[in-house]
Amino acid sequence: MPELSHDAGWLPLVFMGLMGLALLVYVVLDGYDLGVGMLFARALEPEKDVMVATIGPFWDANETWLVLGVGILITAFPMAQGVILGSLYLPVALMLGGLILRGVAFDFRVKARAAHQAAWNRAFMTGSLVTAIAQGIMLGRYITGFDDSVVAWFFALFVGASLPAAYCLLGAGWLIAKTEGPLQQKAVGWARQALWLTALGIAGISAATPWVSHRIFEKWFAYPHFVLLAPIPLLTVALVVQITRWLARIGASGEHLRWAPFAATAAILGLAFIGLAYSMVPYLVVDRITVWQAAAAPQSLAIILASVVVVLPAIALYTAYSYWVFRGKARELVYQ
Repeated sequence: MPELSHDAGWLPLVFMGLMGLALLVYVVLDGYDLGVGMLFARALEPEKDVMVATIGPFWDANETWLVLGVGILITAFPMAQGVILGSLYLPVALMLGGLILRGVAFDFRVKARAAHQAAWNRAFMTGSLVTAIAQGIMLGRYITGFDDSVVAWFFALFVGASLPAAYCLLGAGWLIAKTEGPLQQKAVGWARQALWLTALGIAGISAATPWVSHRIFEKWFAYPHFVLLAPIPLLTVALVVQITRWLARIGASGEHLRWAPFAATAAILGLAFIGLAYSMVPYLVVDRITVWQAAAAPQSLAIILASVVVVLPAIALYTAYSYWVFRGKARELVYQ
């Protein structure tokens, strides 16, 4: 096991936290619009225009958080980025292909002739699904430390199948908050279906992660860590149960709860992220590369941090402003 070195001080830990924060925000924000895209398969043609209207002002800016997270990895951790991105070459290429297809389809469906719009809708759905699966495979490969065994690849494919369900749950929660009438009720049904698939995926990942490394196993199950960490799975189960209750009330007397499923889903993903971060820290690659070993020189990190201190609040402010401006229910698009 590599010897931990603190020569680079606290800056590498700060950048690891900033990178994790950016990726978590990306998962929640771009996750819901990827989920909306995948849910196209379940919607009628007129409903798809309303669904697009709910994400239209936001989806492009949501991807900024992914750029920020990857940018921090490349600049602050040059040693680790070569290992991580090199090991994820194929799923990264698959994700980029999905994002490109999705972006092209989103714009082309607006002006497409009626005969071609269904094809662009399918392309938008396919791009969203491919992107979600690729990101799930990337997560699974990362958790296993890029192990190339059959079991590790099976786990990566399992995560690749589970993450789209989480995104669909986010997307359904978003539609519940931003739509009304029959589409909102459909979204409630979609959320119920995605909820249990998401819970199964999180349970599978949580059960498998400690077995990746003896170090991770000890961090989770050695006393008193087991007791101190118990609130994470307990809160997750409680949120799953509570979402089920909220979904039963929305549309009847629970319109005031319309944001509750989305917020609770984001909280579940936040708890999962906390558990994953606890398992990994201080390693960027499981039991191979620590944050101090991977980090750039302290002088370089100080310069990068000065840039992040400016860029991060700017991104957060314009993101918050855009969500404030386009708050409220979405209506069907009218193309000129």
